[in-house]
Amino acid sequence: METTLILLTAAVFVLAGFVKGVVGLGLPTVALALLGLMMSPAEAAALLVVPSVVTNIGQMLDGGPLRPILLRLLPMLAGICAATFVAALVLPAATGEWASGLLGLALAVSAAMNLLKLEPGIPHGREKPTAVAVGAVNGVVTVATGVFVMPSVPFLRALNLPRDDFVRALGLSFTVSSTTLALALMAQGVFRSDVALGSALALLPALAGMKVGALCRHRLAGPVFKTLFDSSLLLLGLFMIAKALG
Repeated sequence: METTLILLTAAVFVLAGFVKGVVGLGLPTVALALLGLMMSPAEAAALLVVPSVVTNIGQMLDGGPLRPILLRLLPMLAGICAATFVAALVLPAATGEWASGLLGLALAVSAAMNLLKLEPGIPHGREKPTAVAVGAVNGVVTVATGVFVMPSVPFLRALNLPRDDFVRALGLSFTVSSTTLALALMAQGVFRSDVALGSALALLPALAGMKVGALCRHRLAGPVFKTLFDSSLLLLGLFMIAKALG
């Protein structure tokens, strides 16, 4: 890999990590969008495996006790694990631009509803069955598109968690999704040891960017963070739609 390409790749991961540090998501999408200008989608996806898993773990552990969040999200996480492994056996990795486009549409609609204060709640007594269903759909979507955010993010928003708990809940959800997907891909021989080194090296700039982003997040007031988060989701969804159409 040429020096220029190495530096550009490192800069991409710093930026992607920064976005994740601020709003709690976006590292895979930002990195894939920019890396796609320099290398094949397969190479970009391989570089993302280690940074995605480790930064999600870091986000999950950044703050107070994890146990209460883990226990509350356990039904959703179980659904994610089961559905991801089953879908990995049935679906091809990345089923096409149409899948990403539909995911982008769902993201954009969800974010727009939040920005317009049209936030649906979860019916009383229905959180656990809803969580299992959300996890199962999330696992299928993860395998189909490589993106971990739907419908887990709207579900977590509906729980009305405090800001930092919400970000850590995102980290927990993404950790389970990314780790389960990585294990499923390894079992199929898609993610091999010969690409693991480059992915491990990409972790360093991603962590640096994430650290700076997290420092910025802690300085944001709650309403400002929510607006920034939903605006980021809206832009992410519109980008995915544009990419699918273009």
